[in-house]
Amino acid sequence: MIKNYIENANFEETGFSYTISLISGKYKMVILYCLMEFEVVRFNELKRYLKKVSDKTLSSNLKELEANQLIIRKEYPQIPPKVEYMLSERGKSLMKILDQLCIWGEKNRM
Repeated sequence: MIKNYIENANFEETGFSYTISLISGKYKMVILYCLMEFEVVRFNELKRYLKKVSDKTLSSNLKELEANQLIIRKEYPQIPPKVEYMLSERGKSLMKILDQLCIWGEKNRM
């Protein structure tokens, strides 16, 4: 499988490149992991979990994850506004891979 990626003249067209493009960045994998752990999370809960993230950065990351259909945003018509985030089925299928990254990191930490 890796040999196919190496031999492929255009790396950007590989599945690996596509997957990385969906989860790249400082916060996306952490957001996905948080949603995996807690299932349904509100914006401020995510912000507390990520600690030093700005509202703008968190909002931007959430919009990108939603646009890529990895998370679902559910808005309740009430005052004050209530918005919850959860993994989509597509996002849940990615968790197996992210979980393996965590396992590898634990086993190979130096």
